[in-house]
Amino acid sequence: MTSQTITAAASGTWTLGDRTVNRMGFGAMRLPQSGEALTPDAVPRDRGEAIGVLRRARELGVNHIDTAAFYFSPLRSANELINRALAPYPDDLVITTKVGPGRDPSGAWLPHATAEQLRGQVEENLRQLGREHLDVVNLRIVGTDSIADRFGALAELRQAGLIRHLGLSNIQPHHLAEARAIAPVVCVQNMYGIGVRPEHDAFLRTCGEQGIAFVPFYAIAGTGREAGASGVADSAEVRALARAHGASAAQIRLAWTLHQGPHVLAIPGTGNPDHLAANVAAGALRLSTDELALLDSLHNSATRASS
Repeated sequence: MTSQTITAAASGTWTLGDRTVNRMGFGAMRLPQSGEALTPDAVPRDRGEAIGVLRRARELGVNHIDTAAFYFSPLRSANELINRALAPYPDDLVITTKVGPGRDPSGAWLPHATAEQLRGQVEENLRQLGREHLDVVNLRIVGTDSIADRFGALAELRQAGLIRHLGLSNIQPHHLAEARAIAPVVCVQNMYGIGVRPEHDAFLRTCGEQGIAFVPFYAIAGTGREAGASGVADSAEVRALARAHGASAAQIRLAWTLHQGPHVLAIPGTGNPDHLAANVAAGALRLSTDELALLDSLHNSATRASS
């Protein structure tokens, strides 16, 4: 499919709290480096190229950007690139960031932040982005333990005006109920895609019923993560469907994700302007009932294969 004139508006809109965003957004994780991300030896991406991709995203109507202070390579920080490329920020731009994980200056991972350390992470994002408040802050966690102390700390920062809206990342369903008892939640950001976590289908629907955005990461790559799509996500059926639409398999994977509900947002990341345009164009792809049934069958086959 042609991608030259298609903008993010083709994907429709959703409201994050009091902010309306196009459902096709942009993930900044790949911006600071080329090759594998979030490793101490990541190869820094050309600064001009990264800034150009961000500005092109805006030209294509992207008004939802996902980032984090721990997205950096030896020479580049995603937040700093966003600040350089887009400040002063347009009124319609929503920047979502994540706190919880941290990396030292060498790029090595640190233990996740305690409740007491989260304010420092929020302030670091504010400093890097050059903002007085953050639009959306996701608490990213690992494991199944209670998040009450950490989410409560972010809720206090929201009350103080440093954060406008709160979200969650990499969670289990019980975490959402725990968080909502403390403060409103506008989004859940979890790994999800064709053949990835079909056991979370019901959780995705629950988020929609509660008016909460569900924001999959690795929607294109799936379980392949940095290595790229594999398994059912890159099956012959997906590639055949892509040919029928004059699209790429990656565009089909993104389109299927958006078809899972009006509350599902996409945040594919890239440092390549052509890939960016193709990702945005996927928001205009419309899959038929039969095509969705085929892809759903592939998606659910991942559960059957592992049982």
